[in-house]
Amino acid sequence: MFRHHVIRREQRVQGDPDTVFGFFADAGNLESITPPWLSFHIVTPRPIEMRQGTLIEYELRLHGLPISWLTRIDEWVPGERFVDAQIHGPYALWHHTHEFEADGDGTIVRDIVRYALPFGVFGGLAHLAFVRRDLERIFDYRTVSLPSMPSAR
Repeated sequence: MFRHHVIRREQRVQGDPDTVFGFFADAGNLESITPPWLSFHIVTPRPIEMRQGTLIEYELRLHGLPISWLTRIDEWVPGERFVDAQIHGPYALWHHTHEFEADGDGTIVRDIVRYALPFGVFGGLAHLAFVRRDLERIFDYRTVSLPSMPSAR
């Protein structure tokens, strides 16, 4: 078994949970909240019908290396939560829970990511050297980009 790590983020976004969830329900919006330095794009033809079982393929570049990634929506509760899990990609485990909770005229958006790296000790060293920092930067970017999302105004 591998050691897993957890990243938790929470932020308040303008808009009701249905509107904010709707922004995330459009898989194409993931490109707008992902840092440009990742050269991230969705390969799956659009429009993508988001529901439990939906598969989404992405490509990105990390530290100059091309990465292909396939995720599956494992849970889909409109307006409340969804979970995506990596089927194929750079992690030994990637389980990302997105939660949406009403907060007055806004919505609390929570991200909980459980992840693990392959390659045993070498994966652990990579985590210490750059993986944790890279993931923190990616979620920091999301924190800055989400409040201005057009669907949640």
